[in-house]
Amino acid sequence: MSLHPPAPAWTYWANFLTLCVLTVVTWFTACQDLGVMSTPIALGIAVIKAALVALFFMHVWESTPLTKLVIFASLFILTVLLTFLFTDYMTRNYDVLPPVPAVSSRV
Repeated sequence: MSLHPPAPAWTYWANFLTLCVLTVVTWFTACQDLGVMSTPIALGIAVIKAALVALFFMHVWESTPLTKLVIFASLFILTVLLTFLFTDYMTRNYDVLPPVPAVSSRV
């Protein structure tokens, strides 16, 4: 049993065309030399495309507030975990590691 009426077909077509345009934009930006901004731009486009798929094709836009809360909480926890991961990675001091022992060539 559906809690809401089905979305009109034009919303699916509009989202599909938007995803197609964003795919072309992704390809175009991949062909350009954007330096250090290549990865953030590609990730930004990917996040927008994932949000469109989740909101409209997975019906999160029309879902109950509890579903939206679970999705928000999941993304929040993922953000916290990734923040701790990258904070740990960026604060490592590899200068204090002991030297790697040489491998002997004796047989």
